[in-house]
Amino acid sequence: MIRTPVAPLTQPATEHLEHHNGTAKRVPSHAPDDGRYVSKEEYWAIWYDYPDASYEWNNGYLEAKPLPNPVQFNLYTWFLTLLRQYLQVHQNGQLMGLETGFALTVPDLKLLGRLKETVRKPDIAVIRDDNPIVWGKTERSYRGICDLCVESLSDSSKVEVERDTKVKKMEYEFAGVQEYYILDPSDEHRHFYQRTPAGDYVEIQPDAEGVIHSVILPDFQFRLRDLHDLPTPEMLALDEVYQGYMLLEYQAALTQAKAERARVAAARLRTKAERRRAEAEAVARQLAEARAEAEAVARQLAEARAEAERQRAVEEQQRAEARAEASNAALQQSASENARLLAELAQLRKGATGAAEGDKAKR
Repeated sequence: MIRTPVAPLTQPATEHLEHHNGTAKRVPSHAPDDGRYVSKEEYWAIWYDYPDASYEWNNGYLEAKPLPNPVQFNLYTWFLTLLRQYLQVHQNGQLMGLETGFALTVPDLKLLGRLKETVRKPDIAVIRDDNPIVWGKTERSYRGICDLCVESLSDSSKVEVERDTKVKKMEYEFAGVQEYYILDPSDEHRHFYQRTPAGDYVEIQPDAEGVIHSVILPDFQFRLRDLHDLPTPEMLALDEVYQGYMLLEYQAALTQAKAERARVAAARLRTKAERRRAEAEAVARQLAEARAEAEAVARQLAEARAEAERQRAVEEQQRAEARAEASNAALQQSASENARLLAELAQLRKGATGAAEGDKAKR
């Protein structure tokens, strides 16, 4: 049911001292009605969604939600981003916040053995889809028990610190909140609790890499040192601790861009290789042409040498034939000369013989 806020029963003061059980308490100026006694019905009707301050209800008394400083607020928003991204990916629960509260019945520490009612507005809460109590789409509070509650510690006062570290721890533990995280930039009061089957909170121990692993939110994990560094979502998307749920579309875009860069680089390498291959083929063609030209020149030189050899052989043969002809001519001339000489010798002999015979005859 949607409730329309009405004016408070009395006008709130800017700052005042409340006395509870004989103890004076300074009321914060941002929430002047802190400590006011109101009935549960009045709380739901007026103070639950009071526009000027955020109040929880503790067994009849208003308890103001403290205001964060910038460091605390940045840690809160960073962790809220983790859970929002996780739930968007895994779709296994609902994120609750924006001053949404849920009622608890818990032990009254002031009256042992008695129970009391409280309404708490965790800074962040998660309701798993398998929680037996469904959070209605139009409901402005939750009728069940949240599965995870996160409180961003405010160090405004000791009371506020103990409210998160002791009072709410006991309440969430008893009521059945399965995991309870306390965020503290100083680390002094930082805790991550998990509820055992026996109903007790135990610290979730980080692994060797300093990573906290949730049990009720499978695969939800975060690194302790990142609670100080507060890396950007883009940085977390590149971290293997968060890659299972942080900016999956961004990761896919990076992967696609990386693949595209690899494709472009491969195309460039192919183009370069093809250019080098073309250059090598051109050089090879030039070498082949030069080799063919050299071979043609070699053939021409060989043919020229062969022609020169043939020409020399012809000339040598001609010279030999000329020498033979000259030799034959000389022999013929010598034979003719010898024949002439023999003929002359024969004439001389004949003449000598005739003269001898004539002389003999004379004698």
